[in-house]
Parts: sequence; structure tokens; C-alpha cells
Amino acid sequence: MKAFTLVEMLVVISIISLLLAILVPAVNSVKRKAYSLLSMRNQREVAMALDFFAADHRDRYPDSVATVGFGDKWNWHEPTKMTGNRKRTPQVHRSMSAYLHDYIQDAATLHCPGAPQKHKYLQEAWDAGDDWDNPDTAVTGDPFGGTYCFYWNYIGYLSETDSLFRGPSGPASMGRYSRLLLTDYFGYDHWRSPRAFGSCEKLSGAEIVPETQLLSAYWSVPGDPARRPPKVKLHAAYTDGHVETYTPDEAVPLRVSITAEGVPPYPDGTGGGIFYIPRNAVPE
Repeated sequence: MKAFTLVEMLVVISIISLLLAILVPAVNSVKRKAYSLLSMRNQREVAMALDFFAADHRDRYPDSVATVGFGDKWNWHEPTKMTGNRKRTPQVHRSMSAYLHDYIQDAATLHCPGAPQKHKYLQEAWDAGDDWDNPDTAVTGDPFGGTYCFYWNYIGYLSETDSLFRGPSGPASMGRYSRLLLTDYFGYDHWRSPRAFGSCEKLSGAEIVPETQLLSAYWSVPGDPARRPPKVKLHAAYTDGHVETYTPDEAVPLRVSITAEGVPPYPDGTGGGIFYIPRNAVPE
């Protein structure tokens, strides 16, 4: 049997390298497309679950759980929150799943597939509802943050127009209420990644901000909101059940409000930073 010469071996290696250079980007592109379609499906399922909930509850969506405090001393918190620190009142649940578990059993539906990983306690926190307590912490009643932003019955501050964002209270929310239900997380200057953009969708050149005992992992890359933001395709679901794709260029900044009324917002560098929402989600 004739053996390969060194030249022949080098030619084979060169051909294999060339094929890999062609195939790997194509495979990555297909993977990103699959993640995008899966995220759109997830968001559509959440929108449908909310409409089913509203149909069973006098045409109203659940209360937002993205709050801190109780009684008449509470304020808003990051819209990624799926389980709050404590009940705002005895009648208001601190977890989304206390409202929606009958409509969504698989917690993966609430997870952006483009994120670096699912939180190791995602399903456990969803199944536990108001009783969630992270076994890795010494305190009780732990909060839990996901990879999507949830905006029904949420109030935030729109810095561009010095006005309030009001999330939909039900499927028929009109007028001053937005029709936006949820989006991929895309923001800036989160306390875990200061002066950087963060997203559940992978950003070019991004590093992983690892999960904590209370919050999920996401991608982050340094940047400046005064300049052109990173290129990434994001998704948003609306009250009529449709899901749209948008980009950071088509988004407006929303800040977390430090009062229940919605003003003022947290100062820069606190309160979770900026959360970008589609411009068409802001009523004119």
C-alpha cells in the first residue's frame, strides 16, 4: 500500500481546514436562527398563557412581581424578576408562577434560549411559586431573576420623553397603556456589568456574566449608549399574541422607577441600569 507523502498530507489538511472555515460559520448561523425561532415560540406561548389567564380573571393580567417592599412602602424593580423578595400585600403574589403555573408548567418557556445557560434552579423556582427558597442561601424567601423582561402591569420611566411607561393590564389595554408583554433582555449598565451592554441574546465579542444565587446568566460587552449599540436581533411579544423582531436602533431606554408612582427613576449605576424596549411599544 502506497503511503501518503508529506505534500499529499498537507494538501488534505488544507482542504479540511478550508471546509471547516466554510462550514463552521454556516453551522453557527443555523444555530442562531434556531435559537431565534425557539425564543419567538417561547414568547408567543407566554402571551397565550397570559390571555388564557385574563379570560379566567375578568380580562385582567396578573400583577407585576418586579417590586421591592410591602404595604404602602414599595417601589419597582428589574423587569426580569420572576419571583419577588416578598409579597407586596397578602393578596398580591410574589411569584409569576403563583399566577401562571396552571398555564405554563415547563419553566424553559420563560427562558431565552440565546442566553449562556439556564439557571440551575429555574424549574425548581417556578414549581415552588411563592414558597421559593434557594437552598444555597442562608436567608429565606429568595427572589429569582430570569432572562426575559416582563412588562404586564409594570410601570417604568422613559427618559427620552420624560414620561411613564405603563404595561398592559389586560388584552384590551388601550390608550395610555402599552401593548408590550415581554422582550428579550437587552440593557446597559447593570450593576453586574457596569458601563456595558447586556443581553440574553449573544452579542459580538461578548463575555458571560455568570449566574448568581438569585439571578440568571447573560452576555455582556463594554460599550457606550451615546454611540452605536451592538448589532443583535431581539424579540418582543404583544397582547394580540404576535411576536416581532427588532434591533437596538429601534428601541428606547426604560429606567426602573424608585417609587410606586413611577417617578423619579433610580440614579445611574443603580436599580439595574437601562432596559431597552421597542419604540413601537410606547403609546403616542
